Amino acid sequence: MNPHLAPSDRGAVDQRVERDLLGERHLPADSYTGIHTLRATENFPLTGTPVSAHPELVAGIAAVKQAAALAHHDLGVLDADLTGAVVAACQEIRDGHWHELFVVDVLQGGAGTSTNMNANEVIANRALELLGSKPGTYTLLSPNDHVNLGQSTNDAYPTAVRLALYESAHTLVPAIEELAAALGERGVAFDAVLKLGRTQLQDAVPMTLGQEFRAFELGVRDDIAALARAARALCEINMGGTAIGTGLNAHPGFGRACTDHLARITGVPVHLARDLVEATQSTAAFIELSSALRRFALRLIKLCNDLRLLASGPQAGLAEIKLPELQAGSSIMPGKVNPVVPEAVTQVCFDVIGADTAVAFAAQAGQLQLNAFEPLIAHSLLTAQRRLRAACTLLATACIGGITANAERTHHQASMSAALAAALNPAIGYQRSTQIARRAVSEQRSVRDVACEAEVLPPEVLDALLDPRRLVGD
Repeated sequence: MNPHLAPSDRGAVDQRVERDLLGERHLPADSYTGIHTLRATENFPLTGTPVSAHPELVAGIAAVKQAAALAHHDLGVLDADLTGAVVAACQEIRDGHWHELFVVDVLQGGAGTSTNMNANEVIANRALELLGSKPGTYTLLSPNDHVNLGQSTNDAYPTAVRLALYESAHTLVPAIEELAAALGERGVAFDAVLKLGRTQLQDAVPMTLGQEFRAFELGVRDDIAALARAARALCEINMGGTAIGTGLNAHPGFGRACTDHLARITGVPVHLARDLVEATQSTAAFIELSSALRRFALRLIKLCNDLRLLASGPQAGLAEIKLPELQAGSSIMPGKVNPVVPEAVTQVCFDVIGADTAVAFAAQAGQLQLNAFEPLIAHSLLTAQRRLRAACTLLATACIGGITANAERTHHQASMSAALAAALNPAIGYQRSTQIARRAVSEQRSVRDVACEAEVLPPEVLDALLDPRRLVGD
């Protein structure tokens, strides 16, 4: 199918001619996309990933155009018939129709102009049909003069990106909450499982496996809060700033009216930036979101590494926990099972950290009044959030929820560890406790046995001091 056609059943026999500053091009007569979209698809054959791969962004740009039309109608700039047609076309897109016509590559030159014009053309041509006219009848309703009225790519596109990222962040949060809940549930289940803590991979003092998993849960919940803060920063928008923030060609009341309509139709608490010149060139909110995603990715990597280490074995490793067995782990070693879900999630996190690096380079590359690299920022952050969403759900449902504890093994290790000698410090001092710990390791005996033999304290006092349960805290 020709990607510039609307639905696949539309004929392509008749053609129309469209013109721009470079000349004229022929398009199918009933195509919803126009000359600007055609040139963009020819100019940027980069990733093979169209803007339609990010439905949040398509819906975001449609919401911006819808709010702009409503604002211009309120201001007496756009008549009721044209407003109604544009609003209806935008609503169709927001409802999931026509997304396949957003065909320009996610990576493009021009600071998002190709995406903006792709949207302007699809909306204009669909609106023309709703008015009973043919696509391309731009003397009646134009992609530039009506759909893009009072706007520039430099305010419409960044606002659409912010809406898309806000929506994506709010769909990521439930997946993270699902992961946190799974960790918390295992924390409760493992509350009575005694084990050794470890620092620098060496034996430390006792704890419970429940404490370990509740710590995992709390860290993940802290990252939810960080993500929510970053999402709020996305709500400052620059509509009405047009090209560089000075408001050229925009009605004086447009920015405020458009922002109010946008908040109402999307439910996103957007507000107009305090300074449109600053807001037009700023990528601070994108950097903050990227940082929150990187923070969470790093947390997930540590969590997955810990799970793999705790499950290492099953005979020569720590083997404190057992992960669900999902598939054979080797083409040559019979019976081997690998921690495939933590491994897969870790790779997603590596990818998210790479996206953060790309965002950082793109953010610093803007010059003067505009950053031309927001398409990369948008693609990187939307992709990162989508992959993290899938990773959290996978980790929670296919791994965390099915973890079991090797309680007998962990209890034995905790009871026999020389690290218990730390509990003797207040009674006999660090130096004597060190001597007992060293003997316990070299003679492969328990701290209690060595301490009893050395007669440092009465047996009943040693029993009380060295009870691992007493040492794990509340």
